[in-house]
Amino acid sequence: MAKESSFDIVSEFDQQELVNALDQTRRELATRYDLKDKGSTIELVEDKEIVITTTDDFSLRSIIEIMEIKVVKRGLSPLILSQEAPVEDSLGGKIRQKITLKKGIDKEQAKKIVAHIKDTKLKVQPSIQGEQVRVSGKDKDTLQEVMTGVRSQAEVWNIPLQFNNYR
Repeated sequence: MAKESSFDIVSEFDQQELVNALDQTRRELATRYDLKDKGSTIELVEDKEIVITTTDDFSLRSIIEIMEIKVVKRGLSPLILSQEAPVEDSLGGKIRQKITLKKGIDKEQAKKIVAHIKDTKLKVQPSIQGEQVRVSGKDKDTLQEVMTGVRSQAEVWNIPLQFNNYR
């Protein structure tokens, strides 16, 4: 009897790499001529969101762009940054933007992933396990095909996906 192989589809990121990317962004803000005297701040709040405070919209867009570049250079997906919250007015005539960090696969996204895998008609069994999806099958080549198919859809679903525990 053949041994079952499996892997997990997860949505995670390395917290320390994110902290390093934010530190690099702060250093660049302190040295860039157009941003250094604005009193801009970037804070990581409870490992769940990033709060950027600055003077105007142009500076905010520049800071977010710098931060995204630093995140990508640290090997993280820019899809972990969710800018769904509106820009708020802050004290002292400044503006504030909250950026939520995406971690884990919610039920709706997990259902989309499972449906996509089942639509491929490959001989694998996807199952939702909390904030991850486990895919198991007998043939490792088939599992590789599933990985390729899911990876191609990650941009459409707008979530960063990684593959763990490949056995």
